[in-house]
Amino acid sequence: MRSSVEIFNLATRSHRVVWQSEALFEAPNWTPDGRHLLINGDGGLYRLPVDGSALPQPVDLGFARQINNDHGLSPDGTLIAISDKTEFGKSCIYVLPSAGGDPRQVTLNLPSYWHGWSPDGRRFAYCGIRENVFDIYTISIDGGEETRLTFGEGRNDGPDYSADGQWIYFNSSRTGLMQIWRIHPDGAGLEQVTRDGFGDWFPHPSPDGAKVLLLSYAPDVFDHPRDLDVRLRLMDPDGGNIETLFELFGGQGTINVPCWSPDGQEFAYMRYFPVVG
Repeated sequence: MRSSVEIFNLATRSHRVVWQSEALFEAPNWTPDGRHLLINGDGGLYRLPVDGSALPQPVDLGFARQINNDHGLSPDGTLIAISDKTEFGKSCIYVLPSAGGDPRQVTLNLPSYWHGWSPDGRRFAYCGIRENVFDIYTISIDGGEETRLTFGEGRNDGPDYSADGQWIYFNSSRTGLMQIWRIHPDGAGLEQVTRDGFGDWFPHPSPDGAKVLLLSYAPDVFDHPRDLDVRLRLMDPDGGNIETLFELFGGQGTINVPCWSPDGQEFAYMRYFPVVG
């Protein structure tokens, strides 16, 4: 096996396998109705029943054939945001009906990598690379001018909204080591959240606002590569009571995008197995 789609239950501290494949799949999102996961693989997007009762089925993405692992559903479940490079050769954010259809371009400035949907469903948070500088931006789902929240203070990536919409969490290397930070959507109130000896990535606040899930690398790993020993950790919104839930072989593709169940009691993730041969 290469990829294992799994779910972790916070109450029982148990794992269950949903589906496994010899191919590479990434980045599970949970649908708001709690019935399916969305995963990407080989440039496409697939819908997988949470109970593993059927094989993943492809979602019609129109012309988009080169999506990456930055995708997610709107809060009401009617739309999907994808990041795809088919048209321009660089990652561009699009939106389309969740049942499938023709993508509508949202970002004009490229490359842009989708990461989070505001709770009211009106804006995206994303990482944009402008002249080799990685920063956090937001934009209306209707497009238009992007709002820049960080300004080249190290590498800034992986933004996601808190459940109440008051914060955008993200990871930043501005102190030298990649750590978790948060900022208000208007650009005010910047705060450092983690101060530890790991390289912390991809913070995802829970739907009930009680916790934040994150992925941590060893401190000597700067980027977010695949196929390393990593750990999934849980903390309070202010960084308190941080704990390691479990370690796994993963990294890139494990929890790049929002992965909580609608009730906040579970989350989905990807575990990987080493390439053989």
